[in-house]
Amino acid sequence: MATAAVQAKSRAIIRRNRRTAYLFLAPNFIGFLIFTLIPVLFAVVLSFNRWDGNNPMQFVGFRNFTRLFSDSNFRISLINTVIYTVGTVPLIMVIALGLSMLINSGVRGAPVYRALHFFPHISSIIAISAVWQFLYHPTMGPINKFLMALGISNPPGWLSSTRWALIAVMIMIVWKSVGYYMISYLAGLQAIPRELYEAATIDGANKWKRFLHVTLPGLKPINFYVAIICIINSFQVFTPIYVMTRGGPGRATRVLVYTIYQEAFEEFNFGYASAMSMVLFLCIFIVTVIQFKTQNQGE
Repeated sequence: MATAAVQAKSRAIIRRNRRTAYLFLAPNFIGFLIFTLIPVLFAVVLSFNRWDGNNPMQFVGFRNFTRLFSDSNFRISLINTVIYTVGTVPLIMVIALGLSMLINSGVRGAPVYRALHFFPHISSIIAISAVWQFLYHPTMGPINKFLMALGISNPPGWLSSTRWALIAVMIMIVWKSVGYYMISYLAGLQAIPRELYEAATIDGANKWKRFLHVTLPGLKPINFYVAIICIINSFQVFTPIYVMTRGGPGRATRVLVYTIYQEAFEEFNFGYASAMSMVLFLCIFIVTVIQFKTQNQGE
């Protein structure tokens, strides 16, 4: 009888603890359900329909997806997004790693440098975009004034040039992003045991060999994390484009998310915009899977 009472009491405690756990999990789960899962499922359904937000939905099957193949705006947006990603991700990773190694080497004033580089990350992207929009002004901007002071009589038009506009946005994003990833790399560098460097030095390895055979392998998880996050953020870039260029001049800076925004909230083609969103999701998913497989094969 005593054993049965103890077991019943244990089951009651387990049930009470389970209810408590569910209560703690409920707010986050409800928020995820309302603001993430349901909108995503609705977007999937919407991608197979035509809807302008007012009239009833019309099922069109895969017509929204087949339309993408003949849409020059979508094609140019996808190409610009890939160019933007390829141009920013490697630069962010290399510069962030270089800065983290410099700070980790014990340079004087390292906390100040760390704070200065991290400050752009915590600043509003809208404010930063507006400031850089002024910096890039072709006649009044400090950048072109500095270039003209160096003797360059015809500096780039930056945001007003179809050749330089996307590059200008990429430069700004690299400047804003390196601080955050520098902190990530710095944490990874400090987690590498010093004994490995000492052993490599005793074996006669110079700085370059220590970097190749100790630092890079030790930073492999950080590299994987930084690459994944950078690629996802690059494919989803929107605010700098909206504030600085509105996809222009022409279609030089039109990226995929900006095109989705235009189709959904300016043209009210919600079904077609949802189909573009599904393609964007598929691109990010494929890149992420490739990264995971590459990471697992290297272990």
